[in-house]
Amino acid sequence: MDLTPDPLIDELRTVLRAALARVPVRFEVHGAPVTDGASGPARAMLDQLGAADFERPCSAGGLDLGLTAGVLVSEELGRAACGNPYRADAMAADVGFPTGAALAGLEALPIGTGVIATPRAGGWELTGAVTVDDSEPRTLLVAVRAGGHPTLVAVPPGAPGRSLETGCWPPVVQLASTPIAETDVVARLDDSPTGPLARARLRQAAYLLGIADGATLITVRHTGVRRQFDTTLRDLQAVSFSLARALVALRATRALVYRGAWLVDAGHDQVGTAPVVTLAMAAETARDVVRVCMQNCGAWSMTAELGLHRYFRLAAAESNRYGEPAALWRLAGAARLDSARRAVTDDDERGLVMAVSQPR
Repeated sequence: MDLTPDPLIDELRTVLRAALARVPVRFEVHGAPVTDGASGPARAMLDQLGAADFERPCSAGGLDLGLTAGVLVSEELGRAACGNPYRADAMAADVGFPTGAALAGLEALPIGTGVIATPRAGGWELTGAVTVDDSEPRTLLVAVRAGGHPTLVAVPPGAPGRSLETGCWPPVVQLASTPIAETDVVARLDDSPTGPLARARLRQAAYLLGIADGATLITVRHTGVRRQFDTTLRDLQAVSFSLARALVALRATRALVYRGAWLVDAGHDQVGTAPVVTLAMAAETARDVVRVCMQNCGAWSMTAELGLHRYFRLAAAESNRYGEPAALWRLAGAARLDSARRAVTDDDERGLVMAVSQPR
């Protein structure tokens, strides 16, 4: 991996931050902290910048900047505490589906199921409740386990049994015996290290990284001017040491996120469990760092002046949107053990072949 800063990526980051600075944000203590989905202000900004073309290959009319650009967009959206309409369009592009859909049910992966898919003639019936990343969704891309495999299926608007609960945040979609045909299957979400699910996990990890980074930036500024005991809060050891640990965690997580994106872009054979491990670490980093920021800012964190509560609520909702960190760690551990067992088996088989082939 080349650690030399890429001028194009740096310029793209500068443009994104300037554009996101003009996006109106919600400072209310109650209600949803962001306007998500296709109707949100962040979507209009991304459309103006042509963000949908960043990852798209040149053969399809895109810029072919790779997953690294998608990771960058996700990080900057989290840093500005904006909704994330980018992830749905990016995943739809990965599976060859039109843009404008909303993602739902990914929190049920990799274990369990938020939606039960009951086989029926020509397809399935979906029953269950899952979170969705849009308050006004049109077509839904729902992650379910159909035929024992994680599958992404399209649920059109107006489908029987589909209803939306917007009184909570994130919004929840209820499916009651909603019929799905085999033709509605969009993609199989396998464990391919460079597949759509792996790429989506890295984008989500970057979004969580941005949330933690944005909260830390606010906290460092506030504790540098807020005075207590004749000194700034940042000069108190209890505050400075906790912020130093938070910065170390942020830098380690950022290195892991961009290394994972580079491995996928390069088609490296060592991708392995990197997307799963990266998402698990980013989720834990977001929870821990934002909690430290809230503690250091005290009651001020709940005011509109700082707006730190937006990051806190985002971290709480987004850190398990693609699965609980504990479940992701177990998935990575199981994959590592399986790989080790296969390596031992291969070594034993090679040793047996050599022993049989040697003359007596």
